[in-house]
Amino acid sequence: MRTLYPEISSTTEQHIDVDDDHRLYVEQSGNLSGTPVLFIHGGPGGGCTGAHRRFFNPEVYRIVLFDQRGCGRSTPHGSLENNTTQALISDIEVIRKTLGINQWLLFGGSWGSTLSLAYAQAHPSRVSGMILRGIFLCRPRDIDWFYQDGASHIFPDFWQDYLKPIAPQSRGDMLNAYYTLLTGDNEIARMAAAKAWSIWEGRCSTLHPNPDLVEHFGDPHIALAMARIEAHYFINNAFLETDQLLHQADVCKDIPTWIVHGRYDMVCPIEQAFLLKHVMPHAELNIIRDAGHSAFEPGITDRLVKLTDQFAKTVLHQ
Repeated sequence: MRTLYPEISSTTEQHIDVDDDHRLYVEQSGNLSGTPVLFIHGGPGGGCTGAHRRFFNPEVYRIVLFDQRGCGRSTPHGSLENNTTQALISDIEVIRKTLGINQWLLFGGSWGSTLSLAYAQAHPSRVSGMILRGIFLCRPRDIDWFYQDGASHIFPDFWQDYLKPIAPQSRGDMLNAYYTLLTGDNEIARMAAAKAWSIWEGRCSTLHPNPDLVEHFGDPHIALAMARIEAHYFINNAFLETDQLLHQADVCKDIPTWIVHGRYDMVCPIEQAFLLKHVMPHAELNIIRDAGHSAFEPGITDRLVKLTDQFAKTVLHQ
């Protein structure tokens, strides 16, 4: 079974001004003359870590990571101003042009799969391939499943902690109730809500308990950005038209695509991967039978690394 490549450091780091408010952290590592790949992190609002470089052979890939608006090392932290899917798509184009890249492989999981698809549908000629994990179509039903009624029946114990910040009379619309707290002026209530929201996601992300992942999600800096930005996006239906990613999938028919999804993904149920495969019949669907949602579960990591190796060999033989 394949594991992550050894740890490497970034080769270059910079901040790019994308508008009057937002500066994005962008880094490169690996072979700067190699095959370009863009790692698109989840959330929205999750940010990147050094571990995300390790899905790619550093001798072959020019590895580009960036923190999306409002999170990670991008500034201002937790900002919802001018923070939309369309703005993120525009940001990716700014990064591509700034780095002088013509085409790149998109590698994204969860919200990263959402944004990868949205970017590819807007700029198909700039995408050499897509490796997508934990498909998240961002439809109202997908959001309701995790934040209102669905995963709550699988993890009723964890759900009780998720409920705690919300007054009983407001629990019929958890998303709006959380959004009110996360955008309110009460700093203590805002932080408590952010940690409860983020820890709920961390607890549900793996098939087997992973305390380190839960601790990462509970870090105040990470939790505040992710909770605020996720609630902002989800209350606005991710700034997407109804079923947009499915309806516009034909635009990507010439882009080599691989889908990796855990059988027991409770954050983004596998139905979403099947629906995407149906409208993108050329895509290869890989179901990992002993995994949930996280890219760092052994079976998912194994398949993702094998796919990045496979793509690199394909490029070398073109």
